[in-house]
Amino acid sequence: MSPPPAAAATLADLDSGIGLVARPTRMPPRPAAAPAAPVATAPRERALFGIGLIILSTVFFSSTDVIAKMLTAQLPAIEVAWIRYAVFVAIVVPYAVAVRGTGALSTARPGLQILRALGMVGSSVLFIGGLRYLQVADATATNFIAPVFITALSVILLREKVGIRRWIATAVGLIGVLIVIRPGPDVFQSAALMPAGAALVWAFAAIATRIMAGSERPETTLVWSAVVGFVALSAAVPFVWVTPTQPQIELGILIGVGSTIGHGILVIAFRHASASVLAPFSYTQLIWASIFGFMAFGALPTAWTLIGGAIVAASGLYIAHREHVRARDARRAAAA
Repeated sequence: MSPPPAAAATLADLDSGIGLVARPTRMPPRPAAAPAAPVATAPRERALFGIGLIILSTVFFSSTDVIAKMLTAQLPAIEVAWIRYAVFVAIVVPYAVAVRGTGALSTARPGLQILRALGMVGSSVLFIGGLRYLQVADATATNFIAPVFITALSVILLREKVGIRRWIATAVGLIGVLIVIRPGPDVFQSAALMPAGAALVWAFAAIATRIMAGSERPETTLVWSAVVGFVALSAAVPFVWVTPTQPQIELGILIGVGSTIGHGILVIAFRHASASVLAPFSYTQLIWASIFGFMAFGALPTAWTLIGGAIVAASGLYIAHREHVRARDARRAAAA
């Protein structure tokens, strides 16, 4: 499952996606005689590189979502998530230990780490469960509501002040989701509540990430997310276990590897450009979800999905813009 667009920046700030690439080493000083690099083009080139990475990450996320939908026709959502987390653990734990040693497990906030990890795994299970009944594009569009939930929860849990414009954007986002879901009695419409629930649970995880951002090392959060999620799923999966075939195991491993790569690319992208620059391009995930969904299942998103998805995306982008303005004003006030 992919991080909901615009909400992903919160997690990338802590490198709590699956960052597999170490930070660049410091380069030696350039000789005095060397010509200076053009000041104006360097930030632009970095931003373009970040934009390219964010689009590439959505390709990985959408493709793994399509594979997950294939598997949910044959395996329970919890089992699909369990295979994914098994790959997650196998990759990130050795990485974190290599970077930080055994100290990677040391945390001053074990309660928050556990709550965040459970939020992430719950979000994953809900989203994958919704894919059993929904087109990938419909699930993706509904999942876009996460920034709206984060805004609301930041008021309740973090005591942040939210202005009238952000509240209006939040209401608009909820309307967009209702257009996608189209509440009603049939299974399809009811199943659309699952990716919306996934976005809500993800929002709790994002709030926990914000709280820990100043005190916890990225590698520590990475390990706790992987281990706690895997343990929780391992406790639940025996109750729904269906013995997978070798092709199903291979597809599950492909989901784990693909999502890991996607998260790693996402983290690198946010090192090259700000969230306000990258957020609009993260919504290209709906385009890839539509393309891959059509290629795999011959299904095109409905007009309602596209209209509702566009409304939710506009809401999320405005919320991201207001967050950027708010942070900029706070920096200026601190500097003054």
